[in-house]
Amino acid sequence: MEDYKRQGGIHQLLATEQEARQIVNAARTAKSNRLKQAKDEAEDDVGKYRTHMEKDTRKQSRSQPVFSGVNVKRLDEGTVKKIDHLKKQAAKVSPEVVKLLMTQVTNV
Repeated sequence: MEDYKRQGGIHQLLATEQEARQIVNAARTAKSNRLKQAKDEAEDDVGKYRTHMEKDTRKQSRSQPVFSGVNVKRLDEGTVKKIDHLKKQAAKVSPEVVKLLMTQVTNV
């Protein structure tokens, strides 16, 4: 009779262990599903935010001209001045460069 009680206790422990495994597996599955759901929700939120920011950026770029006529004229004038300055510097050193090259080429 005592062996029967022991076997009954063992069966009860095994059944309880099996039930605990099922509970743990169900919890893992629920956790995994919730993580997937949270990831999908986060991706949706990021997509909505990105779309919103792109719309705002396009709206701002349309309302604010990048270069006004005054800025373009000022940049053109500055560019012309820089080019003239570089041409003058090149003209000053050009004879020296030619002389140096001729010396190097003719000396053997």
